[in-house]
Amino acid sequence: MGTHSACLPDVILLKIKNTLLKTNFKQIKEKVIESILMLSSAATSITVVLIVFFLFIEGAGVFTKKPIDKGFLLAVNESNPVGKLEPSQIKDIFDQKIINWSELGGKDEPIVLFRTGDITDYYTEEELGENFVNFPDKINELIAKTPGIIAFFSDKYVNKEFKGKEVDINKISVYKFLSGEEWFPTAEPVAQMGVKPLIYGTLWVSLGAILLALPIALAAAIYLSEIAKKRTRNLLKPLIELLAGIPSVVYGFFGLVVIVPLIQSVFNLPVGETALAGSVVLAIMALPTIITISEDAMRNTPRAMKEASLALGASHWQTIYKVVIPYSASGITAGAILGIGRAIGETMAVLMVTGNAAVIPHSFLAPIRTIPATIAAELGEAPNGGLHYEALFALGCILFIITFGINMLVELVTNRNSHKKH
Repeated sequence: MGTHSACLPDVILLKIKNTLLKTNFKQIKEKVIESILMLSSAATSITVVLIVFFLFIEGAGVFTKKPIDKGFLLAVNESNPVGKLEPSQIKDIFDQKIINWSELGGKDEPIVLFRTGDITDYYTEEELGENFVNFPDKINELIAKTPGIIAFFSDKYVNKEFKGKEVDINKISVYKFLSGEEWFPTAEPVAQMGVKPLIYGTLWVSLGAILLALPIALAAAIYLSEIAKKRTRNLLKPLIELLAGIPSVVYGFFGLVVIVPLIQSVFNLPVGETALAGSVVLAIMALPTIITISEDAMRNTPRAMKEASLALGASHWQTIYKVVIPYSASGITAGAILGIGRAIGETMAVLMVTGNAAVIPHSFLAPIRTIPATIAAELGEAPNGGLHYEALFALGCILFIITFGINMLVELVTNRNSHKKH
């Protein structure tokens, strides 16, 4: 009996030790898992920050360069008082909208345009020499003897005795970039980097999409949450959510084959690729987002509030209109704003049905071009590190700011309405 009593404390101590070991192992395991989750979160956050930083660094490069191809220059006669020009003025000169230097503050002389290929209009092949060996001397001579000339040529043809004067071209400012109305990034002699038509086109087609999608999505959400039977809801909701998984290029093909010809026929237009076609396609794509979020918000309406409304004599429809919709307004608003965000960032479907005309839209029946479509269409042909390449990154920065602002608006609306409920 005494021996058994002596062994009892040893057994208890052993159990305590085992319990402590298990507890310590559990704590260590939890710490390891916690550390892994923390590292994963930190890595994700750092990656996102680096991506945004890289985007803005590349985009900012467009404001540090002159909008003329590297290795080329514009030159005028040495006696010409005009020494500095805006990119838009140079475009008007070479488009012959400006034909006299007096319009630019210079002498009353007609402007004479010269490009490299025009050299044979002034000199014979014998004068230029074999393999155009005398080309630099002849350009120098031509600029020196032609007071009204403005010449665009490669700087490798500038010799040591160059008697012309290089035109100083203003760099693209942020204001000019945002307010410019012409997007010709590959234009010669000077690129035109005005993104106003692209911003307007993006917002225009997104506005049309949300105006079309919101009433349909709200009606569908009300039906699913308040009217449809459980079996019907269980059938329809997965089908609606399935729409979100369809590739955007499929929506683009649908728009190109069905919506574009329909719009062209109904409105008797020369082409059906319009802002309206883009808005219809984007509205269809935004429906699953708006319907799902709105329906979830409506189903979260407290049962007691609906029963109280019915008990006071309100009909089912009056309860939906006076109780359910006001209570779920924040969720509906969040769904609508996220739907706009989806529309703004869409690329392929819009690229296929909107006509891709970089002009400021004045009607939904006119072709437009959006920022994402521009990036997708032009990035492959833009030389790496060039002005055009950096301008497309700057467009990406604008798109990021717009979508970031939309997400912040969702947070603001959701938080404000949740505070009101509490």
